[in-house]
Amino acid sequence: MPQELTTQEQFDAFADDVARELNTHCRTAPLPEYARGLARLIVDGDGRTLRLCQPDDEQPSRLKVYAALPDEAQVQTPSIRVTAISAHHVAREITRRLYLLHAEAAELAGQIAARQQAEAGARAAVAEAVAGALPGARIEEEYRRTRIIWQHDARPPGQQGPVRVDSVCVIVGASGESVSVEASGRPARVISMLAGFARPTRE
Repeated sequence: MPQELTTQEQFDAFADDVARELNTHCRTAPLPEYARGLARLIVDGDGRTLRLCQPDDEQPSRLKVYAALPDEAQVQTPSIRVTAISAHHVAREITRRLYLLHAEAAELAGQIAARQQAEAGARAAVAEAVAGALPGARIEEEYRRTRIIWQHDARPPGQQGPVRVDSVCVIVGASGESVSVEASGRPARVISMLAGFARPTRE
C-alpha cells in the first residue's frame, strides 16, 4: 500500500530510508529551492545527486525523482515518476530506471562541456589576434561569442570641435572559425580598410 507522506518530517524520514536502500554511503540534505511541495536531496556513494520530490500534495504517494546534473542549462534533466510503495521500491526504481538515464545525460553534458571548452579556446585565440591588430581595443565576452571594440578619435591633436570617431566592432563566432566586422568613420579610412580586405592574398 502506498505511503501517505503529508509532512516534511515524514518525507525526510522516507528519503533517509531510500538513501539507505540505495547505498550505505548515501546521505540526504534539505532542498529548500524546491517550492512546489515536499522535497529532499539524496547524494549517493558515487557522487550522483538526486532530487526526491512530491510535486502534488493531493497525490502524496506520487513522487518524482530527478537526476541532477552539474549544468542543467545544456541537457534536459532526466527524471522518473514512482509511487511511494516503500523505500525499497523507490530505490529499486531509481537503480533500474533512472541511473541509466543519468549516465547518458551526464555523458552528453560532458561532451557538450568539452566542445564548448574547445570552442572557447579557439575563440580566445582569434580574439587575441584581432585585439593585437587593433591596439587599445576593448574585449567583451558574451555567451559563446566575443566582441572586440576599437575606437579612435580622428581629430588631429589639439583640434577643437565635434568628436570624429573611427570605430571597428569585431564579433568572433562561437567556434572561432568566423568573424564579422562592422566599421564606421571617415570615408577615406573605411574605404582604405575595405580595399585592403578585397586585395587578393596568397595562401
